[in-house]
Amino acid sequence: MPIEILMPALSPTMEEGTLAKWLVKEGDTVSSGDLLAEIETDKATMEFEAVDEGVVGKILIEEGTEGVKVNTAIAVLLEDGESAGDIKAGGSSAAGEAATPEVPAKADKDEPAAPAKAESKAPAAPATADGGRIFASPLARRIAADKGVDLAGLTGSGPHGRIVKADVEAAKAGAAKPAAASAPAETAKAAPAPAAMASGPSSDAVMAMYQDREFEEVKLDGMRKTIAARLTEAKQTVPHFYLRRDIKLDALMKFRGELNKQLEGRGVKLSVNDFIIKACALALQAVPDANAVWAGDKVLRLKPSDVAVAVAIEGGLFTPVLKDAEMKSLSALSTEMKDLASRARDRKLAPQEYQGGTFAISNLGMFGIDNFDAVINPPHGAILAVGAGKKQPVVGSDGELAVATVMSVTLSVDHRVIDGAMGAELLNRIVDNLENPMVMLA
Repeated sequence: MPIEILMPALSPTMEEGTLAKWLVKEGDTVSSGDLLAEIETDKATMEFEAVDEGVVGKILIEEGTEGVKVNTAIAVLLEDGESAGDIKAGGSSAAGEAATPEVPAKADKDEPAAPAKAESKAPAAPATADGGRIFASPLARRIAADKGVDLAGLTGSGPHGRIVKADVEAAKAGAAKPAAASAPAETAKAAPAPAAMASGPSSDAVMAMYQDREFEEVKLDGMRKTIAARLTEAKQTVPHFYLRRDIKLDALMKFRGELNKQLEGRGVKLSVNDFIIKACALALQAVPDANAVWAGDKVLRLKPSDVAVAVAIEGGLFTPVLKDAEMKSLSALSTEMKDLASRARDRKLAPQEYQGGTFAISNLGMFGIDNFDAVINPPHGAILAVGAGKKQPVVGSDGELAVATVMSVTLSVDHRVIDGAMGAELLNRIVDNLENPMVMLA
């Protein structure tokens, strides 16, 4: 029967998206892995791949359509032996119940099972031992039949649990395939985010308040809605506490200048932010209990230092993650960060590049901000807010007054994950690394 292609959830926070561009047209033959469309999510524009093979029988949503809800049918794919006549008016498949999710479900005890409809195409849809239907793509069925793989023992990673080619090949190779770990983004629907406007006066009340004043109403896009919802959730549910330190940067600035002279021929120029990333990554290794995230009813402690860095873009921000940052050189971190920031501004990051991490850095020093308190990005355990480095008078260890370049930082900490003394130790390690930058190369 015709297969409905559904609007995918390409990120955990995506509830709707814009169908930016179709990369196929009606009548085109597609295979698993072929590109179907470009989808604008709340974070980026991403390419959407086919998980089944067949012919594009009908496109249901025109390109450029905004606000398409996740799991809405956007096109219909015809399998072997099917034609456009098998598609009902309005786009639903000929088998009426196919528009309902194809998740195998047991019939109600008091309700007789509906008689199976005869299908002319082969191989026939396989069934489980108790008679329930197994949903698999035609290509997956053929590979399974050729290789002697029992589909009843597989967990599908396609839409609505459909078994696709990759599932059969993984089973053929003897690889275990956990249901959640390998499922594509469209099957991993995130829990609904809290309403961004859940507290405070209603929209109508605010509009009425300013009805006699000239204003422009700015529509919220997906990214701004997501930021509003996540930050509201963070401030309402995460018990923040704040730790502050001043950092003397003179040794770092001198060392940075020396390194940049040596790196001139390689096209690498280290920034202060590169040193901050490295300092935080090493500090998380030195205080491993702080390298953790909140997971609802437990704390997850990670071994690698995966550090997220906030990048401002038009209309919002991204927090791309530099994974295994403790293992990378300053020049490698600098090159990777520049690439991630550039693609973030073009909204070309893949979800796995801005999801995860245990710790984040938000640097507003380049905007002249002296200090600020950053909001934790759940499920992270902490975020470091970085201000500008400025020359100011300081009292040296000898008691003499001197001038030093000083940078103010604030560590926002989730008290469920990190206690006060541990947070202080983590911040002190960060400060030590930045005030003694050569130790980061040891």
